[in-house]
Amino acid sequence: MIDLSLRAKNIRKNIIEAGFRSKSAHYGGSLSCVELLTYVFSVLKKENNEKRDRFILSKGHCALALYGALAEFNYLSKEELLTFNANGGDFPSHCVKNLDKNIELSSGSLGMGLGYAIGQAIALKNKGINNKIYVLSGNGETNEGSFWESVMFIGAKKLDNIVLILDNNKMQLDGFSKDILNLQNWKDKFVSFGFETIEINGHNFDEIIKAFSTKTDKPLVIIADTVKGKGISFMENKPKWHHSSITEEEYNQALKELEV
Repeated sequence: MIDLSLRAKNIRKNIIEAGFRSKSAHYGGSLSCVELLTYVFSVLKKENNEKRDRFILSKGHCALALYGALAEFNYLSKEELLTFNANGGDFPSHCVKNLDKNIELSSGSLGMGLGYAIGQAIALKNKGINNKIYVLSGNGETNEGSFWESVMFIGAKKLDNIVLILDNNKMQLDGFSKDILNLQNWKDKFVSFGFETIEINGHNFDEIIKAFSTKTDKPLVIIADTVKGKGISFMENKPKWHHSSITEEEYNQALKELEV
């Protein structure tokens, strides 16, 4: 039995170590989705062919969270992880498609990952392949019209092989989302588009496991209430940590907190 909490702690350490080594990183949104990534990668069907499950990072600026998870689940070596954002390296701050490393999409422009997943979902259904496509989006990403166009299409075509995970950490680049574009009633919106819709605490593994185990013939969206910068006291709910650099003192404090 995989200890999910230990896995999550290790992924957070990976994020802090690689970010410190690179001098700067998108810490806040990377830390908020750790438990969600931990669970997805613990259940991902790993065949090295078309029958594999896919994980698509649509909130592409949080590539460091993906790299941290890939390292924890042995898709990347620790040495590769620590080349994050290195000049000429393979693991920049917005990831580049690399199927050998289980990176399904070159991401960066927000609102694009879900549309990409649609093409994959339709192709796989047409081939009679029964697998899942997990897409991680951020709440700030829902400001994009392309996001809602994709939601509308997925619901209308009943693409039940897509699982959308919305990391609702309530912040984005410019501050708190409620002060920028105050979207409300998430559940009502997704239900109206034909989704099976579940709201959870995105840091609680019991709730995460139950949500992902939902049986439905509809596309599933899991709206995860999370904390930006989760796990590092001086980063939690602080807009400056959307993207920043940490001092050696802050680095040591972060690692100390993760040992508790």
